[in-house]
Amino acid sequence: MIVTDNTPIIKTIAENIASVFSGAKLENWSAKIISAEKFCPTQLLPAHAFLLGCEKPEPADFTGVKELFKHINLAGRPCGVFSSQASAIKYLSTLVRDSDAVMGSPLVAKNGVAGKQELRKWVKGVLGDKA
Repeated sequence: MIVTDNTPIIKTIAENIASVFSGAKLENWSAKIISAEKFCPTQLLPAHAFLLGCEKPEPADFTGVKELFKHINLAGRPCGVFSSQASAIKYLSTLVRDSDAVMGSPLVAKNGVAGKQELRKWVKGVLGDKA
């Protein structure tokens, strides 16, 4: 599951990440992109891993997501955060901390651009031994 703020730059990064799932021979894995505005906490329950992306810290659409992560235990679940800005990475990393999810290295896609190889390596790094 990929949850985004649905800004054009983050939406593009998310679509590129989702394409990695279908092209990286990740058996039994697929990616679904959901805007934070339409995100429902029950959608996270069946997800084996999740990725969060936003362009700037504290996007209005992430209010519900922020509240959820204060009250949910996702211990051991792989998580990755991505953005085009380091300040948003810091925000997302802090947001996830209380959930006890297993954070992979963050992805900073400069100007929203990341190559397929970089994305493939990042996704596999987030998924770890579950890939």
